[in-house]
Amino acid sequence: MKKAIGMIEYKTTPAGIAAADRMVKTAGVKLLEAQTVCPGKYIALIEGELAAVQAAIESAESGPQFLSSFVLGNPHESLFPALYGASVTEGLNAIGVLETFDVSSCIVAADAAAKTAICDLVEVRIAKGMCGKSFFVISGEVAACEAAIEKAKESVAESGMYLDSVVIAHPDEQICRSIL
Repeated sequence: MKKAIGMIEYKTTPAGIAAADRMVKTAGVKLLEAQTVCPGKYIALIEGELAAVQAAIESAESGPQFLSSFVLGNPHESLFPALYGASVTEGLNAIGVLETFDVSSCIVAADAAAKTAICDLVEVRIAKGMCGKSFFVISGEVAACEAAIEKAKESVAESGMYLDSVVIAHPDEQICRSIL
């Protein structure tokens, strides 16, 4: 089976911690990240074999405090460096930026964008200092960024979490430094 990641997002920290505990007890998954994010929501990110991640996420999708979740089989290789600020950003021909109302839909949209066109995920910023909103930045050729952002918008539209997006050709170096 292929590697997969999954995430839960809860309205409250206590409910989120309990759900994260259920996930790791349900299946052989590794807890990558579990934390409170703005505005007091709680997220937990796991990885493992696809069936284990699916079972773990299903065990946590309940209760009045549950907000959202996802399971991604075979996530794009640039997703983790973008989540943890380890991407390289030199000589950007174009950037695309997409913002969502929640964490889960942003990560799913970023993965969809990266898999759609020859683009690199530069950053995925999840809910920290953003009142629960999240955004991602991709780079590549203008047409590739446009195709990737369009696909990401489609994936977010299903959940109703799309907020805004833009593609900028030849971004000024000052802009690149300020957002990346």
